[in-house]
Amino acid sequence: MKTSADFRWPVRVYYEDTDAGGLVYHANYLKFMERARTEWLRELGFGQDRLRAESGVVFAVRRASLDLRRPARFDQVLEVTCHPQRLRRASVEFRQEVIRDGEVLAQGEVMIACMDPDRGVPAPVPEPVHGAMQTAIADTTEATG
Repeated sequence: MKTSADFRWPVRVYYEDTDAGGLVYHANYLKFMERARTEWLRELGFGQDRLRAESGVVFAVRRASLDLRRPARFDQVLEVTCHPQRLRRASVEFRQEVIRDGEVLAQGEVMIACMDPDRGVPAPVPEPVHGAMQTAIADTTEATG
């Protein structure tokens, strides 16, 4: 099992991910990052469908920044990292990278907010999830510090 400190998710580039020039369309890097965060959360033991059903919360992107360095192209295999950086009561900040053969193609910082989807307002991260995320952040800090 991977530790949260080295979480990587493989993504293959499909035609639908590319623009008219054959390069990955910029917004799709954010989609790749979303998939990695979803799988990271699943690896911690929390599927998003269960979170909504059992705790009445969902996670939504509140803020994102993206730095595109090199293009990816059709059929390339990429890895997307997921490094939690900061946990608050109702949000989590991540640093993420999209990598091809060891080269960083894109780097992003994403803040997700825990939300009550019915009321459309922030909600506290459920305690079991919060605890698992705290451990993941500690693992990341130990691995990089």
